[in-house]
Amino acid sequence: MPAPANLAVIVTGAARGMGRAMTLALAGAGVRVAAFDLASSGDAMAEMLDAARQQGSHERIVPFECDISRWSDCQAAVQAAVSRFGAIHGLVNNAGIAVTDEELASGRARLRPFYKHEADDWRRVIDVNVNGSFQMAKAVAPMLVAQGWGRIVVVTTSFFTMLAEGFSPYGPSKAALEAAVAVWSKDLKDTGVTVNALVPGGPGNTRMVPVSEMPDRAKLVQPETMMAPIVWLMSAASDGVTGRRFVAAQWDPKLPPAEAAEKAGAQAGW
Repeated sequence: MPAPANLAVIVTGAARGMGRAMTLALAGAGVRVAAFDLASSGDAMAEMLDAARQQGSHERIVPFECDISRWSDCQAAVQAAVSRFGAIHGLVNNAGIAVTDEELASGRARLRPFYKHEADDWRRVIDVNVNGSFQMAKAVAPMLVAQGWGRIVVVTTSFFTMLAEGFSPYGPSKAALEAAVAVWSKDLKDTGVTVNALVPGGPGNTRMVPVSEMPDRAKLVQPETMMAPIVWLMSAASDGVTGRRFVAAQWDPKLPPAEAAEKAGAQAGW
C-alpha cells in the first residue's frame, strides 16, 4: 500500500529528552504527533509545546496523558489519538526509565549490582521499558496491519550498555526490546508494517544520565541526533526497511537519507 497522506504517529515519552527531540522533528516535517507522557510531566510537555510554537509546528502536536505500563491507559490513549486524528500510522516506542523517579530524585547511585535493587523498583523498570513497549505496540499493530501500512520504531541502546556491569535492570530491559524488534519484524512480514530499532549511539544528554556521572554534557549524545533518523524511518522513503537497528550518532545528515541509513544501519539483534 502507498503511504497514507497526512501521517499521524504516536511518540511515547514525548515531553523530554530524546522523545521531545523526535516529536519536534516529526512535527517540523509535517507529521501530526500524538505526544504521550505521564500526567506528572505536564510542565515538561508545556515546554516542549512552547518549543514547537517557536518553530511553527505546535498545531500538529496534541498531548495525551498515558502511563504505558498500564494496559488500560494504552488502550484509552490510543483510541483518543485515533479519534483526534482519524487514524494512526506509526508508533515511536521511546518512553523508558533506568531507575524509578523516586530513586532518580534521591540521587542514589544508578549503577550497582543487580541484587542491590529493590524487587518493586526492578519490576517498575521492566513494566515501563519492556511491558509498556509491548502494550503500545499491541494497541496500534492491528490497525496498522488493517490499513496495510505502518511504522513501529523502538528506542533501544548500545550493545555495550545492555551488557555493562551495574547496568541492570536497564541493560537487560533494552536487550529484551532489541530481541522484540527482531521478532516483531518477522511477525509483521509482508503486512506493510515495518519494525526497526533506533539507538542514540552512546550515553544521551538526558536526565537518565545524572550530572554527577557526567558533568560535561557536551560529551554526551545530544537528543537532536535522533531527529533525522526518525523522520526518515516514519516516512514512505523507508518502505520495506524492517528488522534493522540504526545508530543515530552514526547518521550523517549531509548524505542522502537512504545512504545515511545504509551507513548507520545493521540487522537488529546479535
